Amino acid sequence: MTKRFDTGLVWLRRDLRLNDHAALSLALERCKRVHCVFVFDRSILDELPRSDRRVEFIHESIIHLDAELNLLSGNPAGGLIVLHDFSAKAIPALAAVLCVQCVFCSRDYEPYATDRDATVQKALHHQGIAMEMVKDHVIFEQREVLTQSGKPYGVFTPYMKAWLALLHDTPPRQHSCQLLAGALAPRPALYSHAVPTLEKLGFSRTNLHSLGIRGGSAAAAKVLDDFWGRIDTYDQTRNFPGIKGPSYLGVHLRFGTISIRQLVGIAMQRKLAQSTGAATWLAELIWRDFYFQIVANYPHVSMRAFKPEYDKIAWQTGAQADAQFAAWRQGLTGYPLVDAAMNQLNQTGYMHNRLRMVAGSFLVKHLGLDWRRGEAYFAEKLNDFDLSANNGGWQWVSSSGCDAQPYFRIFNPVSQSEKFDAEGKFIKRYLPQLSLLDARSIHAPWNASSVELASANVILGHDYPHPIVDHAQARATTLQRYAVVRKISQLSTADAQ
Repeated sequence: MTKRFDTGLVWLRRDLRLNDHAALSLALERCKRVHCVFVFDRSILDELPRSDRRVEFIHESIIHLDAELNLLSGNPAGGLIVLHDFSAKAIPALAAVLCVQCVFCSRDYEPYATDRDATVQKALHHQGIAMEMVKDHVIFEQREVLTQSGKPYGVFTPYMKAWLALLHDTPPRQHSCQLLAGALAPRPALYSHAVPTLEKLGFSRTNLHSLGIRGGSAAAAKVLDDFWGRIDTYDQTRNFPGIKGPSYLGVHLRFGTISIRQLVGIAMQRKLAQSTGAATWLAELIWRDFYFQIVANYPHVSMRAFKPEYDKIAWQTGAQADAQFAAWRQGLTGYPLVDAAMNQLNQTGYMHNRLRMVAGSFLVKHLGLDWRRGEAYFAEKLNDFDLSANNGGWQWVSSSGCDAQPYFRIFNPVSQSEKFDAEGKFIKRYLPQLSLLDARSIHAPWNASSVELASANVILGHDYPHPIVDHAQARATTLQRYAVVRKISQLSTADAQ
């Protein structure tokens, strides 16, 4: 029999919305009264730079969430409890003060989150308080999609087929939170304070708003509405960084200001209407689930290669490697598409998906640097940083991950530039010093004549660097570097699938 409670506490983390909220829906079903809490977790925030777009995005989302709860309850004291503390101790303490019988939250799969939740659950158990964790961030989690031999998938295409078969062309069910207005418990006086300012949390404002990025579920809905008008051409436009092709919903998915079930439902609806763009976008959403289940089932990937033999690669180290890593970070490699991509990341916290592959491949297979160095830099800079997708992407370009590109596939940054930014629009946006070069010369300025460079006011080595490596030589060196793992037997297809 389903156990019911007088009072429950919903602990919000990366699910910052009220609609289609799995943990909130379950709490409303099981409890007479419900409190909602968000903790600005010092275990995470204390390690971040004092100017971080993600913190500002979360902060704005919490302000909107608190206002929504106030409006629904019809009571200024009926909003969100907001704490700035260490979650592992703050949640058990709050649960005791509120006299709740159960804490509800959405399950997370990252190593830090699983350790934190285990600590909280243990503390609550000692207090006689239950903890219910539910699936919310994905459609299928952990071991819900398995091979016929009962193993997790390591190859995407068969995983996607199995994933789609489980849905049977039926959009995933969304969770109702209609009872919220009547069940929301007023905040005790001790917790009735307003959401602390960003400055009080120890952070400063960023350029988030000037980039057109706003937090909260209403902002997410506007981004989705904009993408709805472009979804049918997504397959044709997504690879070109100079045009508006992507959905730009990544940061909203990351922090749960929009529901993955809602997005999959929309993609399926359009796919059934014969939209190839929607079908391609749906596949991208399935990739997200795929990487989540990789982290959940193979937690070693957060530190080591998915394929253990690739940990034997001898990466470049030393002063020259450090200097080249710095040049890559700063957009000073001498390859315009790579440098424009890095400038986009540094200036906006976003990088186009095609360019994540190109820039990542350049670091690993042109400079010979450990993929974990790039992974850590992206983790620091990306607004939509998600450990599972970031790790999966970096292991893909390094050929060390599940369903990765072959070791011998090495992106040529010049041909990628010519193909996906033919007119140089994207390059000119983030490398304005090259804006007077024509569409033929801008992809490889070192091949331009002295007359062309002079007419474009470009002095190589002064206005823009010479290439720090030669593509052909770097490719040959990479093939030699990977030779050690080529001799090691590959994982069998049966095990990988």
